[in-house]
Amino acid sequence: MERGELRKTILARRDRLSSAEQESRSRAIIRELLGMEEIGAAAHLFVYVSFRSEVRTRDFIDQCLAAGKTVSVPLTVVETSSLLAVKITDPDTQLRPGYCGIPEPPPSWAGENRIDPATVDVVIVPGSVFDRRGGRLGYGGGYYDRFLSRQTPAALRMALAYDLQVVDRVPLQPHDQRMDRVITEKTIYRCRR
Repeated sequence: MERGELRKTILARRDRLSSAEQESRSRAIIRELLGMEEIGAAAHLFVYVSFRSEVRTRDFIDQCLAAGKTVSVPLTVVETSSLLAVKITDPDTQLRPGYCGIPEPPPSWAGENRIDPATVDVVIVPGSVFDRRGGRLGYGGGYYDRFLSRQTPAALRMALAYDLQVVDRVPLQPHDQRMDRVITEKTIYRCRR
């Protein structure tokens, strides 16, 4: 199946999950994630803020902040097709609908709270389709591929996905960045980049 068609098919399946199913599966994924040694050892996490039918990350963000970890989230810079890492301490007051309606810190907040991405230990990555070897298709803009390859190449990459988003093989292109872990409600895939 061609990349665009595969992405569309899997996202349609994900979107068909009821809100209750999304919540239940997300809780199971976040429970697994919080129990991982790599998360316990991480001081600074870069975490996507969930949107629409993505695996929900809000509880994870709240628990990391409560544990005293530094949490940064993406701010999309459309003009340069890039992501900035912006530190947050209170998602309730520091996130607003941004690019495509995705919750983000407002650009005015980003100035003094921008974080050097080289200090990130773990990047929690969204996406549309994954495979068991860490292959990932995002949403087509390349934002995370550029962020991972240019700004956080040494950070551990952990993707969160519902099991229905995992296929046998993702048709990768040279710019596509692989994940170190893919965490679903059923299993954790430990991958090698």
